[in-house]
Order: sequence, then C-alpha cells, then structure tokens
Amino acid sequence: MAVPVAFFAVFFAYPVAAIVGRGLKADGVWQFGRFGEVLARPEIRDVLWFTLWQALASTALTLLIALPGAYVFARFDFPGKQVLRAVVTVPFVLPTVVVGTAFLALLGRGGLLDELWGVRLDTTVWAILLAHVFFNYAVVVRTVGGLWAQLDPRQEEAARVLGASRFTAWRRVTLPALAPAVAAAALMVFLFTFTSFGVVQILGGPGFSTLEVEIYRQTAQLLALPTAAVLTLVQFAAVGAILAVHAWTVRRRERALKLVDPAMTARRPRGAGQWTLLAGVLLSVLLLILLPLAVLVERSLGGSGLAYYRALTSADANSGTFLVAPIEAIGNSLRYALVATLIALVVGGLAAAALTRRAGRLVRGFDALLMLPLGVSAVTVGFGFLITLDKPPLDLRTSWILVPLAQALVGVPFVVRIMLPVLRAVDARLREAAAVLGASPLRAWREVDLPLVRRALLVAAGFAFAVSLGEFGATVFIARPDNPTLPVAVARLLGRSGDLNYGQAMALSTILMLVCAVSLLLLERIRTDRSGEF
Repeated sequence: MAVPVAFFAVFFAYPVAAIVGRGLKADGVWQFGRFGEVLARPEIRDVLWFTLWQALASTALTLLIALPGAYVFARFDFPGKQVLRAVVTVPFVLPTVVVGTAFLALLGRGGLLDELWGVRLDTTVWAILLAHVFFNYAVVVRTVGGLWAQLDPRQEEAARVLGASRFTAWRRVTLPALAPAVAAAALMVFLFTFTSFGVVQILGGPGFSTLEVEIYRQTAQLLALPTAAVLTLVQFAAVGAILAVHAWTVRRRERALKLVDPAMTARRPRGAGQWTLLAGVLLSVLLLILLPLAVLVERSLGGSGLAYYRALTSADANSGTFLVAPIEAIGNSLRYALVATLIALVVGGLAAAALTRRAGRLVRGFDALLMLPLGVSAVTVGFGFLITLDKPPLDLRTSWILVPLAQALVGVPFVVRIMLPVLRAVDARLREAAAVLGASPLRAWREVDLPLVRRALLVAAGFAFAVSLGEFGATVFIARPDNPTLPVAVARLLGRSGDLNYGQAMALSTILMLVCAVSLLLLERIRTDRSGEF
C-alpha cells in the first residue's frame, strides 16, 4: 500500500488541497461560512440536482443498452468479434469536444435527424444521455463481459437440470457472480457522468450545467475561486459517499468463483432468439458507436480529399496556433500514454494486490481513495499541479513527466477496478497449496496469481493506455506549447475560426481514433494466446 498511498498523496491530495486552500482562506483564516452562501443560491442548487439526476439516468441507460452487448461479446463467437470489441472502445478516448461536435452533426441543426425527419435533439437532455452512452458503452462491455466470459456455464446448466427456468437459473447463479463486476462498471459510469464536462457544455447549451461545468465557469471565466472551492469540496464529498456505499455493497457479494478459459464459453449463436439478440446488439453498436465515428471521418475529409491531413505536417500553416507542426502531437501522445500506462499498472497493480490480501476499515478507505481522481474536477487537479509542483524538491512544472503523471491518475482506478474482481475470485487455497509445496510468496504469486490474472492485466493496460491518449481536462493546463498532445491540439484548433482549423481538428481526431483502434486490436491479438488464462 505504501507506493499507491505516496503517489496519491503527492500528485493528487496535495495539489487539490492547495487549490481548495486558496479558495477558502482569506488572510490566513478559513472562511467556512462560504459554504452556506454558495449552497443557498438557487442556481447552484439547480446545478447540484441536474448533476445527480443526469448521472443516475445516464448510468441506468448505459447498463440497459450495454449489458446485452457484454453478454454477446462474452458468450457468442462471430466473425469480426475482435475488431468490433476494439471499435466499441474507441469512443472512450476521444476528446469530449470532438464527440460533442460529432453528435451535433447528428442531432443538431442540419444534422442527420433534422434532414430526415425534421427533429433536433441538441440542447436537450436526450443528447447528453446518448453521448454518455456513446462514451461509456465500452466500460460495461469490458468490465462485465471480461468476467462473464470466464464464468463456468455448467453451473447454470446444472440449475436448469435441477428444474430451474432459464431466467431463474440466470438470476440465482450468474447474476450474483456478476454483481461485483456490474457494480464496478456502474460506479465508473456514474463517476464519469457525474463529472461530465465537454458533453454537457457542447450538447446541453446554456440551459444545462453539471458541477464540473460550473467549477470551470467559476474558475476560468469568473475567477471566483471561493465558489469553485466550495463546489469542488461538495463534489469530493458526494463521490466519497458514493464510493463508500459501493464498497459496502461489493463486500457483501464477494465470493470465490469457478472460472474457466473464455474459449470454452464462446460459441456461435443458436436459435432465433440468440440471432435476434446478436442482431440487436450489432444494430445498437452501428447507431450509437459507428455512426458518430463515421461522421467524424467524413468531416475530416470535408470534400477536399486529404488537404486537411497534409496541412497537419506544416508548422507554417499553423503558426498562429502551434510552435510545431500539429502532426508531432501524435508522437507526443504515444510517448506520454506509454509512460502513463506503466505508472498506472505499477501503482494500480500494487493497490489491487493490497486490497486482495488485506481487510479492515483502513483498507476500505484506501479503496475509496483510489477512485477519487475520477470524481474530482480535472480543472482543479490541473491548476493544482501548476501551483504546487513548481519548486524543489518537486519542481516538475517544466518537466515532460508531469503529463504522464496526470494521465496516470485517471488510469489507476481503471487498473484497480478491472483487476480487483478477478484477483478476489482466485481461490486462496491455490496459494496455500503452493506454500505447502514449498513455494515462496513471490513464487506463489508468479506461478499462481499471475497466470490467472494475465488477461485482466492486459485489459487493464489497454484501458489505461486508451484513457491516457484521450485525457484532456488536466493535460490542457500542463502540456507545453512545443509538446502538445492530440486532445490539446484538437482543442486549440477548434478554438480558432476557419474551415482549415476545423478540418485539421477533425483530421487529428480521426488519427487519434485510428491509433486507439489499432492499439486495442493488437491487444485483442495478444489475448488470443490463452495458455495462461483461466
């Protein structure tokens, strides 16, 4: 636990505390009365209510649409499955400004719905909810589907032989085994939608505002640090309460599971019902995932071929926006993401192992701490890095490592949440048997745990890499002008007028989409070697 605790203390708790202190302190005295003043304002109460309501609705809608997809990817074998699994993960790494623009092309004025049926959904809550499903579909498919693929189907078949109906067998056998993974996926979706920023700002218009949007407005536009500090602490407390409830729920449902090789559970669909389910999932993926991505590619071409892509290689064409050619952002993002993934795997892997081997209130608090970066404003973290990591012994403000550190903060919770259910499902008697046979703790971990969690480790690495590629909230404040990342470069281009800048932003976004798709496809290929899996 020491390494994860130190990492979060230095690179998360310290910067956030510094920002909050600047907002709530005046002449060295804490001004706690500002809580009452801020929370008494009607517009702030409206923001709090909408933040909670849309997060609950987005989570429920995502589970409703994505759980059938998790089942299909876990239990069915069909052509193009690996490619499709990689494709559904791509939206998760795209910058929110890009996704918001793509959804405007579908749902806004002159969009697909407007042209076909004269219907517009922009500036409505439905546009926000659909965009949240677009982002988080892969979270449910990967987290729940990863465990579902390893559940032994013979247990459910045994219940059917003993007289249970198909639904009863699923409810009494499969659902309890999946409950920790479903809870973990719901938690991640809720935290991302609870702190939603770009989607709400672009698609919701001025009529909708979440806590994250309001914190940004109060900080960057109004320079009202006291109000921003109060909202940050409210968001922090709300996320802490959510994590505490989640940890209590998961603890009550934990148990050792009989897990098998996923190759033993996947088969071709049989019967009209299964083929209908597969067709329904493929249709939902087509409408919710592929269609917005197709709009993105079409706009990157813009009817002028590859002109926007060629402009990315020229620093002269972007002299007013970049110090270097925008194409260099690709290499920067890949290097930063690789380092961030390594940091996230080390910190998250150690944390998951500690949570598996220990128990008690201290460990439960540690578990909640690991998820807090997903629930704290990225604006707060980014500003905190700038004002705290600028003097010895942590003078990192001009160092390249600052960007991977900020990206790893978001990647660690994914590593923990993906690995933890699988680690806890490993029967402890396997380790005990290895110890009885003379294996040291290190060798028992290498010979017993590592082969069993290899698949989860690869999935966690893929998620951490994808999240690092698309991280924008904190990176925009700390990325140097001569070393921009892809999301930062896209935001800069979108912030400037002109068709050339907009086209280049779409072209960079398309490149980011393709890089992510190729990376995830390679991960799927690596996972075909299943010799060391359950």
